Amino acid sequence: MIAALPMYRFAHNAAAHDRLWALIRDGLRDNGIAAPQALDTDTDHVAGWGRADLVLGQICNLPYRARFRPHVTVIAAGDHALADTVPGYYHSVLVVRADDPAPDLARAAAYPMAYNDALSQSGWGAPQAHAAASGLRLNPLLRTGSHGESLRAVADGRAGLAAIDAVTLQHLAICEPATARVRVIGRTPASPGMTLITAGRVDPAPYRAAIATAIAALAPGDRAALGLHGIAVLPETAYDLPLPPDPQAFAA
Repeated sequence: MIAALPMYRFAHNAAAHDRLWALIRDGLRDNGIAAPQALDTDTDHVAGWGRADLVLGQICNLPYRARFRPHVTVIAAGDHALADTVPGYYHSVLVVRADDPAPDLARAAAYPMAYNDALSQSGWGAPQAHAAASGLRLNPLLRTGSHGESLRAVADGRAGLAAIDAVTLQHLAICEPATARVRVIGRTPASPGMTLITAGRVDPAPYRAAIATAIAALAPGDRAALGLHGIAVLPETAYDLPLPPDPQAFAA
């Protein structure tokens, strides 16, 4: 069995993630739910989402609704207290180079775009939907594999535009020097934030109780390092969003 919380794990908050898991683990065990001793940091996150022995995972809403919805139980979404964003939701910020004159997406939509993955809501699904709603067409040309690499691609001039998960950007501002070489020109509408899941169809209530109690018990420094303020239970219909087109076909 495994548990993994990979989506916002960085060197500066890895220990806080481990302490959070220890609290969650003990809470799950107190409720009769077997839980691994430590977080798995080696298994590829996509492979982890498909594991039948996944005790706790953290998934983006696009792969959840595209591939994993029939196979897992949603527990809750993380509340990262983003400004002007409902608890349990997140958004992406649109970035260009700091010296680029584009004031907004209308001017930057045609730039060569870096995106982390075709199954990323924050890096591709949300900006694509936002652009389409504005009558704009994006130009996704560079798949980078991570938000950090997308940000660096813009900063270095390999791409002109990227959409970065707003929570991730807060962490990159701590650990990634290239953050100083990009500029935010807008944001996407909100959608369900990083969602906690477990394998199969089970009662989510004891998982929610263990996670909420664990977050409340975190030391203030750990809570700040994680940027995590609680969890929010969203209606299942919150995930009823259309799937975006594949960026490779979109750019053709």
